Amino acid sequence: IERGKSLIVRQTGSSDTPDEEGRVKVFFELNGQPRLQRIPKAGAAPTGRRHPKIDEANPNHIGAPMPGAVVTVAVREGQRVHKGSPLVSIEAMKMETVLTADRDAVIARVAVLPGDRVNAKDLLIEFA
Repeated sequence: IERGKSLIVRQTGSSDTPDEEGRVKVFFELNGQPRLQRIPKAGAAPTGRRHPKIDEANPNHIGAPMPGAVVTVAVREGQRVHKGSPLVSIEAMKMETVLTADRDAVIARVAVLPGDRVNAKDLLIEFA
C-alpha cells in the first residue's frame, strides 16, 4: 500500500458452521465495497473426503472435467471396460455428464463414491 493511502475494513458478519473443508465465510467491507472470504476455522477439521489430483502426464488417470457431485460409478476395480463404456457420471448445475472409457482397459482404482463432491482435475478412475 502506498504511503498516505488508507484502507477502511469493517467486518459485517460471518458464518458459524464450517463447510466440508473446515472453512467459515467472513463478510466484510473494504473501503465500502462488500467482500467475502473463506478462511480456516481454528480447531475445525475438514469433514469432506479429499481426492487426489490427476497426473496430467499419465494417460491412465481419468479426472473430473469440472466441479460437481458424483451421481453414479458404473465400474469397479479389476473390471475390464471397452472403448465407450460408461465409467462415472457427474452432475453440475443440474446437468449430468457421463465420462466414458477412451480405450479398452482394466480398472486399477476407483477413487470416488456416489455422492462425493469433486473439483476439476480430481482423480476419479485409474486404468491399469
